[in-house]
Amino acid sequence: MSARLVTRCKQVTATFCATGLAAVAMAAPASAQQQDGLINVVIGDITIEDVTVAVAALVAAQICGVQVGPVVLLAQQVDATSQQRTVCELETGDVVLTQN
Repeated sequence: MSARLVTRCKQVTATFCATGLAAVAMAAPASAQQQDGLINVVIGDITIEDVTVAVAALVAAQICGVQVGPVVLLAQQVDATSQQRTVCELETGDVVLTQN
């Protein structure tokens, strides 16, 4: 094989690989593309924006008076699915985790 043919084969292979990766990325669900480890904590009419899942869970757990472990799971679900989750209901308003 000539060097020119080898180079051309490498270019074609690289193009196919890049096209395949692009197709897989496009096929991924939109929610998976939005997952960035950051969510919002809504406490009544106050919103704390773009905090890490861990910080959001800690804040919500402290305000609601619950253990942080289950709240971390809720926060991870919010980040992965973009579906908001209510941690607790208070007189001053609900404590809700939302996607940023």
